[in-house]
Amino acid sequence: VQLVESGGGLVQAGGPLRLSCAASGSIVSIHAIGWYRQPPGKQRQLVATITGIGYGSTTYADSVKDRFTISIDNAKKMVYLQMNNLKLEDTSVYYCNGLFRISRGNFEYWGQGTQVTVSP
Repeated sequence: VQLVESGGGLVQAGGPLRLSCAASGSIVSIHAIGWYRQPPGKQRQLVATITGIGYGSTTYADSVKDRFTISIDNAKKMVYLQMNNLKLEDTSVYYCNGLFRISRGNFEYWGQGTQVTVSP
C-alpha cells in the first residue's frame, strides 16, 4: 500500500488549504485513515481521522475542531483535509496515515508527508 499526499504549500494566516491523500495497492478495505502532523521540534500528533467503514466516524484534535474537515472517498481511495482559518501554529509537515485490510491481514501505513507553512 502506498499513500501519497498532495496539496501542501505556503498560505497566509486566515486562509484555506486542502490536502489530499491517495491510497493505492492491493487494498481490500480501509478501516480508518487520517492526518497527523509533526511541527518542528515536536512529536507527531493526530490532526483528524475518519473510519472507512460504517458511518465515517471522525475524530479531531481540539486545536483544529471547527476549522478542519476530513472526508473520504472510498471508491477513489482518497482522503481529504479541508483546512480553513489557518493559524501560524498549523505550520507543520502533514502525514497521511491509514489502517488497511490487505490479503495478508490488517496493516498500518504512512505517507511521506507534505509541508504546510502558514505565514503572517
